[in-house]
Amino acid sequence: MLSSLAFCLLIQLYYVLFVHLKLANATIEEIPAVSRKPVSVIVCARNEIANLNQYLSTLMSQNYVEYEVVVVNDRSWDGTEEYLDEMDKKHPNLKVVKILDNDKFIAGKKFAVTMGIKAAKYDWLVFTDADCMPATENWLLDMQQPADDRVEIVLGYSPYLKRRGLLNALIRFETFFTAANYLGFAIKGMPYMGVGRNMAYKKALFFKNKGFAAHMHIPSGDDDLFVNAHASSNNTEIRLNPDGHVWSEPKTTWSGYLKQKKRHFGAGKLYKSKHKFVLSMQIIFQFLFYGFFVGCLFLSREAQYVAGGILLFSIVIRSLVYPKLLKRLNYGDLRWWFPILDILLFLFLTLNGFLAMFGKKKVDWK
Repeated sequence: MLSSLAFCLLIQLYYVLFVHLKLANATIEEIPAVSRKPVSVIVCARNEIANLNQYLSTLMSQNYVEYEVVVVNDRSWDGTEEYLDEMDKKHPNLKVVKILDNDKFIAGKKFAVTMGIKAAKYDWLVFTDADCMPATENWLLDMQQPADDRVEIVLGYSPYLKRRGLLNALIRFETFFTAANYLGFAIKGMPYMGVGRNMAYKKALFFKNKGFAAHMHIPSGDDDLFVNAHASSNNTEIRLNPDGHVWSEPKTTWSGYLKQKKRHFGAGKLYKSKHKFVLSMQIIFQFLFYGFFVGCLFLSREAQYVAGGILLFSIVIRSLVYPKLLKRLNYGDLRWWFPILDILLFLFLTLNGFLAMFGKKKVDWK
């Protein structure tokens, strides 16, 4: 039992020391002072009048010479259409795409994203959501097409805004954990996902690979499945500069958060086999680590002391890595709570996985 516990610790340390620590120590590049090529920003909105009213202006006031903002109004009925019509008159670089109810297409965010891409004027596409706000007016300077034309995908970072309560702390810690993984593995040369609140890629890459055709039947995955299928160590870069972050509104109810994570769980099933293996091992060995630790508590007093020492060693090692990484990813206030949140997140992900497997299958994007 103790040997199994120690082995699980070694597996944990691989992710902490060779993935997350690499991200914590990565150099943060300065944001370019000038724009290189024009950019199209894609935003999909379905009944987002409140968020558009609050955040669209931050997209329209970016410090970038030539760019457009393409907002796709996906069958909204809350006043979004009227608001966008008014904004369209005020901003020459705003382009509004309307999707009407029609039985001839499959409703969903991927269709809305595809319509936005088709309407985009420029080849470099930057993606965000209606409930998102760039940290600064230099966001597009950071997410613009790199000077190296071989780079076809740029993965940015999008933290959630701080609110009161356990749910908010758990959401932000889960976002931190997800970002530590996908950004850390991208640095290691194995990019496997991106977050649609802040990412970019070439329009040519989208059409060359027939868009979302391979996974159009999955409600989610317009971001992570596309990156998973087409990102490589040669064509992908990440962005860490705080001025290039995009802040997002978190879910405020447990049911809303569970629904969101259920969509993400469904997309993960279609990841490449090597990515599913690496991510599954991370969760499985974390599960086994806590399981073996509890099992050791029923052994001799000496075994209990050894098990406690292994657990303490695990916490100490992570305490040397995660506070710095939490601060880098704008969650510095969580650094004193991460051991507790780590256990709570593990329990939540286990519950979410169970509900996703046995709950109802149909999940809408909005």
